[in-house]
Formats: sequence, C-alpha cells, structure tokens
Amino acid sequence: MNRVVVTGMSGITSLGQDWASVREQLRAKKSGVRYMKEWKEIDGLTSFLGGPIDDFAVPSHYNRKHLRTMGRVAKLAIRSTELALIDASLLDSEALTDGTVGVSYGSTYGSSVDAIEFMKQVGVNKTLQGVKGSQFIKFMSHTCAANVSQFFKTKGRLIPACSACTSGSQAIGFGYEVVKAGIQDIMICGGAEELHPVGTSVFDVMYATSQRNDAPETTPRPFDKNRDGLVVGEGAGTLILESLESAKRRGASIYAELVGFGSNSDGAHMVNPSSEGMQRVMELALNDARLTPDDIDYVCAHGTSTEIGDIAESKATEGCFNRPIPINSLKSYLGHTLGACGAIEAWVVIHQMNEGWVAPTINLDEVDPNCGSLDYLTEVRELDQTHVMTNNFAFGGVNTSLIFKKWTE
Repeated sequence: MNRVVVTGMSGITSLGQDWASVREQLRAKKSGVRYMKEWKEIDGLTSFLGGPIDDFAVPSHYNRKHLRTMGRVAKLAIRSTELALIDASLLDSEALTDGTVGVSYGSTYGSSVDAIEFMKQVGVNKTLQGVKGSQFIKFMSHTCAANVSQFFKTKGRLIPACSACTSGSQAIGFGYEVVKAGIQDIMICGGAEELHPVGTSVFDVMYATSQRNDAPETTPRPFDKNRDGLVVGEGAGTLILESLESAKRRGASIYAELVGFGSNSDGAHMVNPSSEGMQRVMELALNDARLTPDDIDYVCAHGTSTEIGDIAESKATEGCFNRPIPINSLKSYLGHTLGACGAIEAWVVIHQMNEGWVAPTINLDEVDPNCGSLDYLTEVRELDQTHVMTNNFAFGGVNTSLIFKKWTE
C-alpha cells in the first residue's frame, strides 16, 4: 500500500484567495460574513447573511470554449485546482494528461443560477427557447469534477463526490484510497460551492439559519450558548494527493501526509445527526491511521452553529478522545461552505500544523453547557501538532474524518 502525501494546495474563500491573506484574517479574528441586501426580494426568507467572495474574477486566459460549460461553482473549482497544480509543479507536466493524474472533486449541487433558468424555461414557460445545450452541464451534480477533468485534460480516474456537506472531505478521502491502492499516482481532490439564496433557503425553511441580520460579524456562533443558526458561504479548496514514491521521483515539495480516512453512515435519520455515528467515523479514521486518540493534537470540527449538530458532534468528540482536546470551527469565519468546507478546512489545518498555531472559534463567548467537555479555542493558540483530525457531517447521515500528519522526513 502506498503512503499518500500532499504536494500542492490552494483555497479560495471570503477571507482571501491565498494563504497569506487567509492567515492574516484568521489570526485577526476577522469574519467573512456580511449582510446580503440583494436577497431581500425573496418573500419569506428570514436570513440575509452570507459569506461571499466579492473579489473573485475569472482569469483572462479562460476562453469562451472553456467557460461555456462552467457556472460559478465550476469556475471556483477550476481556479482553485489551477493554483494547486502550480503549487505542485504539475500544471505543465506531461503527467497531467497521460493518465497518471485522476480527479476526485465534489459539490452539493451545480450552479443554482443555471438550474433555475433551465427549470423556469422548461417547467414554467413551457418552452425550450433560449435553453442552451451546455446549460445542463453547469448545474449537473458532477459539474465540478467533470469540468476540472476536461479543463486540465486529465485521463485518469474521475470520481464525483456529491454528498452535501461532506462532498469535499469525501472527495479527498476517495482520492486518498485510490492513491493508497496504487490505482493512480496522483489525484486532484477537493470541493467547491457557490453562494446563492437557494442554499440559504434550504436551511431557512428548516428554521436552522441565523437571524442576526443587523450584526453579521457576530454570527455564526459554533458551540456558543447563544447561537441561533448557521450562515451559508462559498469557496473552493483543492489538495494534490500523490504517492510518496511519485513525489520523491518528481522532487516535489511535501506539505503533509494523509494517514487516515473514515466514512460511514448513521443509518438513523435523514437530517438529525447521530452522535454514535460521528464517534464511530473518528474511530474508523484512527484505525486506518493506526493511531490512538492520544496521538491527535487538535480537531477541526464541522461546527455549523446549530444546536442539535453542535451538541451531537461535541459529545461524539468527547466520547472518542475522553479528554479536553483542542477544537475549533472555521465556519465561524466563513459560514458553512457546504460541499467546499471539507477541502477548505483541510487546506487550513495543514498550514496551521506546519506553522505551529491554531485559529480560535470566533463569536464563542459562552460554551453551551450541553456540549461535550472539550478545549474550545477562543484565542489564537501556538500549538505544536504532529497529527490533526478534521471532521465533516452531512444530511443523509454521511460522516467523514481525515487525519493529516506533519511531514518531517
């Protein structure tokens, strides 16, 4: 079985589109959430909060042929992947197009803008007038994976991950398994999501969104006693996973080793989380990594800022580790980036691990007494880390856990 290492990374978020910018905002405890006044036109919507990327621009070298099958979500995925390939010194490599490289990429769904327009014409206006042949490609569930593969002309395995909030982390995990098994030397892995009021509406009708419209910088509030729901954001994250043998052969720089992955199903409820299933997936990742709970130095929580989710997750973490392990939620800065969150969070935790610090959970003023007994980080902490765990959970009872090891060889 191959050892799997990370040789390239990138992230595009509401805090910035490079690590230096994101690092600065995280350490300054700066939120990327703002009031979305343009959503006021939607009758019945009660939450007008989001984590948008206001300065994202499509690079000029993406031509019309490239763009005709891309909605915003695919554009975010492509740009994030391009930056990660540059980082891994693979963008101009023959390996990218000779079958050596595969793609495992996810999102909750495709571009909402294009889905709405398509459905409106066919379902409401009862006409195909104005419907373009490429429009479906923009909103199909595997638009990110397909567009990444087509844009970079990869010939290896193509794995679309479409499991809501675990799409990005499952994509990384599936890519890890492919490289570990020797099926592909290199896998492009990640997740992306675009911000649209459709995403917020899904949670709004479930009474799960934050109502702090007049104070966007104070929400979301993961694990806080006075939290009132989640905020939806957007972004993309990409990791280049590679066998250690391939990385050494190329002379590639290595960020970290991916040593453990767990994924399971609660088999209990479509939307309510199961603490037992959450704990079990952490244990699966530990078993895969051949580690004990004492080997993990820090946990990056899913931490969506919903009461039932925060309590279930924190209790599961307490049950797994049986000690007050350091824990935070990056969604307090970015909002919930849905299919992108697992990939973005992996990108951040690897950088933090290599730099020896951890960002706090912002807006966490008073820990909910119903949450598990953990070391909730509320200030930047300098922390040596050898192994870090990052967890994500999704509707349908999907659970994932990834463990990264600091690279020291």
